[in-house]
Amino acid sequence: MPRIITLADIENEIGSEYVSRWFDMPQERINRFADATDDHQFIHVDPEAAAETGFGGTIAHGFLTLSMLSAMHEDCSPRLKTEKMGINYGFNKLRFMNPVPSGARIRGRFHLDQCRHRGPNLLGFTYNVTVDIEDAPKPALTAVWLTLLQYADEKAPAESEG
Repeated sequence: MPRIITLADIENEIGSEYVSRWFDMPQERINRFADATDDHQFIHVDPEAAAETGFGGTIAHGFLTLSMLSAMHEDCSPRLKTEKMGINYGFNKLRFMNPVPSGARIRGRFHLDQCRHRGPNLLGFTYNVTVDIEDAPKPALTAVWLTLLQYADEKAPAESEG
C-alpha cells in the first residue's frame, strides 16, 4: 500500500523515483484491449500470423502499455492525504521503444521531476516515466507524464478535549 503524505511533504518528494510491482501482459488482456478499441491488427491478436513477423509472436498495443501507467502509478506512488482525484493532463516526448510480447511482465518507474500549484487546491506533477519489460534490454516506452491532482484543504488536527 502506498504511503500517505501531506502537502508539506511534497517538496521532499521531488527527485524521488517510485517503482511499481510487475504487471502481467497476458494475451487475454491484449484481446480485451483490441475489442475495446477496435484495433484487431494481426500482430496483436493472431499468434500464428504474428509468429511469421519479426516480433515472433503477438505483442501488446503500445496504447495498452501506455494505459497501464495509471495502475502502475497507483501501485507505487505516495498518496496525498487530502487527495480528491487525479487527472491525466498529457504527455511530452512519448516514445514506444520496444514491443511488449504477449506473456511478458512490465513495471513502471516514475521519477518525480516537478510539482507546481496550478490553481486553488490543484497541483500539477511532471514525471519522467519508463515502462520496463522484465529481462529485456530496452524499455517498452519512455515519456514525460503530466498529471493534475485536486485536493481538499488540510484541516489542523482537532485539539483533544480534556
